[in-house]
Amino acid sequence: MKFEAETESSRGQVSGVRDLPGLWPWLPRLATLVLTLLTLDYVLNLGFFKLITALESQFLYTVVALMLPLVFILWPIKTGIASKRVPWYDLLLFLLAAAVCGYFVYNAERILDNGWEYAAPQTAMVMSFLLWVVVVEAVRRAGGWPLALICGLASVYPIVADKMPGPIQGFPSSPDQTAIYHAMSRESMLGIPLQAFANLVIGFLLFGVALQKTGGGKFFINLAFALLGHVRGGPAKVSIFSSGLMGSMSGSVITNVLTTGVLTIPAMRRVGIGRSYAAGVEACASTGGVLMPPVMGATAFVMASFLNIPYATIALAAVVPSLLFYLGLFVQIDAYAAKYQLKGLPQEELPSLRQTLKEGWYFIFVFALLIWMLFYLRREAIAPFYATALLLVINQILPYQRWGWAECKDFFSSAGKLFAELITILAGVGLLVGALSVTGLSGTIANDLIYIAGGNPLVLLIMGAVTSFILGIGMTVTAAYIFLAVALAPALVQGGGMNPLAVHLFILYWGMLSFITPPVALGAFAAATVAGSRPMETGLKAMRLGSVIYFIPFLFVLNPALILQGQWQDIVIVLCQALVGVVLIAGAMQGYLIGIGDLTVHRVLQWPIRGMLVIGGLAFAIPGGGAMPLDHGELFMLSLALTLPALIVAWLLVRGGQRTRPHEA
Repeated sequence: MKFEAETESSRGQVSGVRDLPGLWPWLPRLATLVLTLLTLDYVLNLGFFKLITALESQFLYTVVALMLPLVFILWPIKTGIASKRVPWYDLLLFLLAAAVCGYFVYNAERILDNGWEYAAPQTAMVMSFLLWVVVVEAVRRAGGWPLALICGLASVYPIVADKMPGPIQGFPSSPDQTAIYHAMSRESMLGIPLQAFANLVIGFLLFGVALQKTGGGKFFINLAFALLGHVRGGPAKVSIFSSGLMGSMSGSVITNVLTTGVLTIPAMRRVGIGRSYAAGVEACASTGGVLMPPVMGATAFVMASFLNIPYATIALAAVVPSLLFYLGLFVQIDAYAAKYQLKGLPQEELPSLRQTLKEGWYFIFVFALLIWMLFYLRREAIAPFYATALLLVINQILPYQRWGWAECKDFFSSAGKLFAELITILAGVGLLVGALSVTGLSGTIANDLIYIAGGNPLVLLIMGAVTSFILGIGMTVTAAYIFLAVALAPALVQGGGMNPLAVHLFILYWGMLSFITPPVALGAFAAATVAGSRPMETGLKAMRLGSVIYFIPFLFVLNPALILQGQWQDIVIVLCQALVGVVLIAGAMQGYLIGIGDLTVHRVLQWPIRGMLVIGGLAFAIPGGGAMPLDHGELFMLSLALTLPALIVAWLLVRGGQRTRPHEA
């Protein structure tokens, strides 16, 4: 049986949408085509559509007008009733949303010239209220009830801000003022989230969809199997490699799981890996894929706008933390395979490396072009468009995955659904940001948090980690990040004196952790569905496998050298220490350390040995001084005092007589 990746049947890019009949599918296709052309004109300053793209606010209103109304056609009013027929009330909402958004597109110049965001005519005020309601309902359909409630309640906060208790009290606004501020200011719906999407995200999402539709997923999975499928625990290592690469296409944990997991999980089962463990591996690998440069999902582009730095700087900073996470995962998987003597798949069952590279070399070439334009030319706004164009041209020249008319329609349909979902969510989150801005709460909440933490940077970090995790449960990662970037990041930067880029990455990482941490663990539960394992057990396995990712954000926020900020000598030293620390922590968590062997040979002594190695590895990796009560030398001595005795005792126990353990079912 050859492992030929077939990803399209389970791509799951956007879930819960209607399978539109008749001419309806042409709406998202045409809207996507128009949006692509307008974005190219806007980004490249071509001037073909300057009637719309010459004014930024008019272009932003057009982006919303093209995509937000589609939500009422694509997503049914209630989950579970997704029929092919579009009911009359959804058609009515579609027309209402299109008319309201069209009004703001038409009047964008007047809004700017006449200062309507401060004093609008009666018609504009009514339209502002309608847009407000339409956006919240669209968020409910595309993003779910939790996100809609958070955005909806936050958006009405300015009306009652003066009646709130002390810490969350702000300057009040009338309902009319609140509505026109949300609809017409540059701080709410048209704020940083939507600006980042229009300026950066559209091109990268098109690139990701094009990469999938031209067979990029199949190539990366086959490449992973060809390279690693035959080594011990091979399919689990394939999961790491393929999910890391797939993350650059989908930007979604669930999509990663449903795309690569349908191949890697059955392959892991074949070599003897337990169901829950296999699902846990896939969940962790897919979560890390979204944090892997060069394309890290929509959140990283929003981060670039918040920090006002090039996206390439963020992608470069994320390289070391993501590699450390995958190193920890790889060490645990290799230890598991060594402990239970798990072999790889037979070579004859695996794809040929030569044939795989022959058919898919151009995917690597296109990625190289993208990276060159991002990091060398610093042209992140246009880089994905050039990469997409080159990809499609080569794809049509070569015979392997050549598109026909059906594939072209599928490309625009998939991109349209993705754009409609993300633009709606970002507009909704903009309401939340606008509410904090107009009331002045975004400026005072940082001081309140610093006061609650007693000015202690470590307490602030722990508060930030917990808050990021909790918000990551109820909101999308992008929405949770935006809220915390406004409310929490200033407290960590001002009160803790921490590097702004490190703080924003810290928030992003902890927001992602809800995908592998019970009781929610959506990524782990999706993998459990594929594996047929118990969801909660899978979540616990994923949490242990991904243990390193819980520590890594603290490492780079306490010493930005780990995100390549600082002198190269510091970067090399900190990186070497982090590598050693991650290997010790991962080996101790799995109960098997390379060079030592099985740490669990003694039922009683294994726990103090593993505990000492975890704490020692952490002490070795964490930088001293600053927010830490111990300096660098003291932490190093603490690490040696813990790890050396543990390693010696473990070595003696293993050499004294190993026992054969039955394989975990």
